[in-house]
Amino acid sequence: MQSKVAVLSVLIAVMLFSCDTNSVFDEYKAVPNVWNKNEVVSFNVKVPDSTKPYNLFVNLRNTKEYKYSNLFLIVEMNFPKGKVIRDTLEYRMAKPNGELLGTGLTSVKENKLWYKENVVFSETGTYTVNIKQAMRNNGDINGVTNLEGITDVGFRIEDVK
Repeated sequence: MQSKVAVLSVLIAVMLFSCDTNSVFDEYKAVPNVWNKNEVVSFNVKVPDSTKPYNLFVNLRNTKEYKYSNLFLIVEMNFPKGKVIRDTLEYRMAKPNGELLGTGLTSVKENKLWYKENVVFSETGTYTVNIKQAMRNNGDINGVTNLEGITDVGFRIEDVK
């Protein structure tokens, strides 16, 4: 009887601590086989409160087929009234010994990458966030046409706590 109560207590604790109360928007889109340099992953976001600050993240899932130690992304935010902000971002994806960064016990690693913090969405309406890869091999002028190892691209908005 005590073991049943202990198991039930652990399950309830896990459920309580796994609730994500900070998330305002959290969506992933699958990348089929490879991420082509011309493929844009888009998210349409309607933020509920135009007066509150939010933290923004790019989320990625990758496998051991990802062979680079870093990742370059171009992230574009299109505002409802036409304003566009475009950023070129670099993220570290592996330790110097080649071990992939991120969380996960399987061969898929999940990375929550900072994009912007304390952002106030001052315009009401729908924002569009476009993400594309901008990887290049050292010394190569042309970009990596088909990036292997990225399985999902996500965008996340959290309340600032």
